[in-house]
Amino acid sequence: MIPREIFRQIRRIQITTSRMVTDVFAGQYQSVFKGKGMEFCEVREYQPGDEIRSIDWNVTARMGHPFVKKFIEERELTVMLLLDMSKSSYFGTVNKLKSQLAAEICSVLALSANKNNDKIGLIAFTDRVEKFVPPRKGMRHVLRVIREALYFKPRGTGTDIPGAIEYLNRITRRKTVTFIISDFYAPDFKKPLSISNRRHDIITITITDPKEIALPDIGIVKFDDAESGKSYYVDTSDKETRIRYRENAARKFEDRTKLFRSINVDNINIRTDTPYAEELYKFFRIRERRLR
Repeated sequence: MIPREIFRQIRRIQITTSRMVTDVFAGQYQSVFKGKGMEFCEVREYQPGDEIRSIDWNVTARMGHPFVKKFIEERELTVMLLLDMSKSSYFGTVNKLKSQLAAEICSVLALSANKNNDKIGLIAFTDRVEKFVPPRKGMRHVLRVIREALYFKPRGTGTDIPGAIEYLNRITRRKTVTFIISDFYAPDFKKPLSISNRRHDIITITITDPKEIALPDIGIVKFDDAESGKSYYVDTSDKETRIRYRENAARKFEDRTKLFRSINVDNINIRTDTPYAEELYKFFRIRERRLR
């Protein structure tokens, strides 16, 4: 039984993101993500302009005049959401936590998949796979995915992206459209991501808080590393410290961008202090143009 307050929160996100899916992403999702291939539909008589290679020679021989095979796109997709629930996701200084923003993005993607009659599944992970929701269709199932993204309480603290990718490859037999939603503060995920991207259509969504990019001048501050449990103090009033922090953050951002580009993985950068709808819409527009 879902507590009333949690149900209200799920319903609020469903209503908000449903409007976004209808108003912003109508038609974009279907044009960007293709089905598994072409599926045989029927045979019909040859018409001028038809491809010669589409002639069904067996039927043509039986009927005494040419017939061609007709195919339709096999549209149904399986969409997987790999959601990072490590401790670093429970951070946010503007509007909402990174984890809350990630859950809303999961909702938008799940509703978009449902609108196009695609299956949607969820793998929630930390330094281990915490929760697996097998891909299915239907609004009832979408609401379960939203609920787990919002309220599942993980046991782990760290981030094991290779482990989550390996689990994805183990439980899926066919190609999927996979969104990995994380801050990507994790090592050694380039090789498994590159290998998996040859089998699946992988899109990474990187969520960042502005305080992870630049430190404010607010004196001596105690920092706690949520994943390792270590604590340390930083004098944010020191200009050199703030410069080094900003340069280090910019370098990490650039290195991560180059990594995704080098293995042909599309990446969407989302910040907690700016509306995420525009960034998602921009991704759909760019990818649609690229596929023309």
